[in-house]
Order: sequence, then structure tokens, then C-alpha cells
Amino acid sequence: MRSTLTLAALLALSSPIAVFADSPMPAAAPTPPASQPAAPKDMLNTMLKPGTERRKALQPIQGAPLQDKTVINPVAPGARPMMLRREGSYVVDRTGRVKKTADGRDFEFNFEADASTMQDPPMIIIPNLSLMMMQDQIRLSGRDARFRVTGMITEYMGRNYLLLQKVVTINDQ
Repeated sequence: MRSTLTLAALLALSSPIAVFADSPMPAAAPTPPASQPAAPKDMLNTMLKPGTERRKALQPIQGAPLQDKTVINPVAPGARPMMLRREGSYVVDRTGRVKKTADGRDFEFNFEADASTMQDPPMIIIPNLSLMMMQDQIRLSGRDARFRVTGMITEYMGRNYLLLQKVVTINDQ
């Protein structure tokens, strides 16, 4: 029984080797005749030649509404539209206050004006632990607190949102 198993194992191991040893090597695939590529100088001259037909410039679609997606529609009637900030840009060490939005569902950060940015529109704060800490601070102090914030700006449906990353409470005394 043991000799039968040994013989079967030897045959199993030797058969793949024998198959590969007896098979001929595949012939190399014939290479297609290569056409001569154009010289760089000839290609450049071809590209620089004026075309025989004149191409027309694209014309705007008639009656299509022009829409600028970088402008926030003002909330108050007659208010000036505000420019949106790019998604992925940052607010760095800006001072302001937290208020509830008009519908009462969200919180927004109202920036204090300074010499360089006189009219920054409020940004809705994306809920996270920093917002929760700010709400707790306002609740504990019993007054409207000021904060210095740093965070990333996002954009959704024509409005900027602020993802807070650093919040420092400013003590007014």
C-alpha cells in the first residue's frame, strides 16, 4: 500500500515536468510592418498650416437663463447678493457669535466685521462636538458669548456651511 502511494506521488510530480519538457516553445508573433512616423518638424508644419474651412465660434444658447452659482441669494428684500466662498477654503481665527437661524432648526456663525472683510454673510454651522461645546458655554454663561473659530467651509445648494475645527471662547469683562 505504501509503495503504491509513493509511486502515485512520483507520477503526479513528474507528469507536469514531462509535459513542459516535451512541449515546443511558442514561436514569436510576427511584428507588423511599422509605418514611418512623421518627423517632428513635418508634424509641426502640418499643425500650423491654416485650415481650408473656417470654423465658427460657439454661440450662446438663445433664451437660456444665465445663472451665477457663486452668489448667495439675499434673505432680506432689497439686500445685496453676497459672494459664496469656495468649498475647501478655511476660516482662520475669526471672531463672531452663534445665533439660531430664522427657522430655528440650525445654528449659524455671524462674523464680526473687521477692516479686510466688512460684509461676511453668516454661515450655518455643521453640527459637531465644537458646536455642542459652544451651546453649553452660552447656556452656562447665560449671555451671548463671543468665539474665535477656525474651520473648513463647505458649499451646498447655494449656501456656505462651516465645519468647526477649533473654538476658543472670548471673555468680555
